[in-house]
Amino acid sequence: MQKYLTLKENTDFNRVYYRGKSSAKPALVVYALKNRVGICRVGITTSKKTGNAVERNRSRRIIRAAYQSVFRSCELTGNYDLVFVSRSKTKYLKSTQVEKSMVECMKVLGVIK
Repeated sequence: MQKYLTLKENTDFNRVYYRGKSSAKPALVVYALKNRVGICRVGITTSKKTGNAVERNRSRRIIRAAYQSVFRSCELTGNYDLVFVSRSKTKYLKSTQVEKSMVECMKVLGVIK
């Protein structure tokens, strides 16, 4: 089983935004870019447009739980930098619903089989 790290630097996020590919669903947007680090790195962003701090943290928790489930069950095709952007609808959904959207987006991007 592969491991993953979190993206923390703004330059890493910007590189994924501008050079990577994206796929969007009503629940979230996924950006993906192959990396040479040898490990998968993940970043989650939420805008202040989505609500107050409690709602933004809930959106992040939901996305994190959905990604961990996808990470355990699906085989990644390589090492990627992934950025998940929450949308205003995310805070009202369950992690299983977000997981379905995430899998669809990742299949479109070629991250998972």
